Amino acid sequence: MSISVDLDSRDRYASVVGAYLLSTVICALFGAVYELFSHEVYSYYMIYAFAFPLLLGAAPFFILLKAGMPFHESAADLIHSGVAALTAGSILKGILAIYGTSNPLIAVHWILGAALTSAGWTAMFLSARSVRADRG
Repeated sequence: MSISVDLDSRDRYASVVGAYLLSTVICALFGAVYELFSHEVYSYYMIYAFAFPLLLGAAPFFILLKAGMPFHESAADLIHSGVAALTAGSILKGILAIYGTSNPLIAVHWILGAALTSAGWTAMFLSARSVRADRG
């Protein structure tokens, strides 16, 4: 049974890494196209929005895939929500900066995104630790 669990975890990690890489490419393309039509006004928030799914999603999940850590669905859902909030906040901040305005509610994206991502990674490592302790 442990072999099927490990294979299942690998498949889940691989699909998550693929999804994050796809969202990274989509964010990079969206930022590039948006910058083309921004009339020479640029925003680093828009340019680097792709970094959140790449650095907080694809890279860590790839490392966990190679390390063989068990997959924890609820923790992964928290991470996905946090990365989505951070990415959306970055894109919205970039759009507002390009248009020359701001909104204080953008801070909610940063706070909730950081909290959800941190909680998800904490839960992922704590669940893996408990699984390894149970195995002996």
